[in-house]
Amino acid sequence: MDNRSEVREFLMTRRARLTTEAAGLPAGTNRRVAGLRRSEVALLAGLSVEYYAKIERGAIAGASASVLDAISGALQLTDAEHAHLLDLARAADGIPSSGRARRRASRPAEVRPSLQWALDSLTDAVGVVRDQRQNLIATNALGRAFYSPVIGDGGRMPNLARFQFLDPAAHEFYPDWERFAEMCVAVIRAEAGRDPHDKGIQDLVGELSTRSDLFRTLWAAHDVRTHGAGQKRFRHPVVGELTLVYEELAITAEPGQVMLIYTAEPGSPSAERLRLLASWAQEPAASSRSDAADQSA
Repeated sequence: MDNRSEVREFLMTRRARLTTEAAGLPAGTNRRVAGLRRSEVALLAGLSVEYYAKIERGAIAGASASVLDAISGALQLTDAEHAHLLDLARAADGIPSSGRARRRASRPAEVRPSLQWALDSLTDAVGVVRDQRQNLIATNALGRAFYSPVIGDGGRMPNLARFQFLDPAAHEFYPDWERFAEMCVAVIRAEAGRDPHDKGIQDLVGELSTRSDLFRTLWAAHDVRTHGAGQKRFRHPVVGELTLVYEELAITAEPGQVMLIYTAEPGSPSAERLRLLASWAQEPAASSRSDAADQSA
């Protein structure tokens, strides 16, 4: 990805969304641009117009932390957006972000046995691991049952972004499909900023931009976010609608990989449905053991 273009488009879209009222500036007359002018951002950041214009054109290399902080404050960036701006600046300076090696190969990630054991120890929660390219690379038993509409009959671990934008089943599994789509793209955009030389991310963005008009539109918005924690709704074909909360945990031994744990509020209808799903997930295994016992008798 072209770093200068990424910086330019990101800062321009952040500037365009910020009104003079929100920035505490007089509106004035004869405004020909959406949002703030470059000169107004420079004023708020305490920078010369020439220097800010140079940075917005993509020449961010060498910008100090104080300058980047000032621009973030002037544009009222969120924590995720501020981190993204720092990642873009590090990439321009040739500094790998987040401890990741440059130009990582896009080979499938391998799951360490101890990581799988940790997942399997979660018996009352959905536990999955995904990488920075949105590949689902490991699950616990309940996770396999929960993501069965995504994984399908073949059992192959899928790419969550491809499912989101290219599989019609995603509209049923995600009741808030448009919100999920926005979140998915914003997470990928943040990952691309952290590791702009990751060929797997580049290939994924190229494929989805070609095959999905909505992805292409959302990608052009340059929105970024981190998952962290929150609440989501799902519609599962076996147990119906589930409202789950999630926590995202970074796996420090495998930079770029995260563990997502989904649980339901104790005593809620979703908690009961999650227990039903766990029972349903155990039925095939129980049936297989019964068949094996019958054959050995």
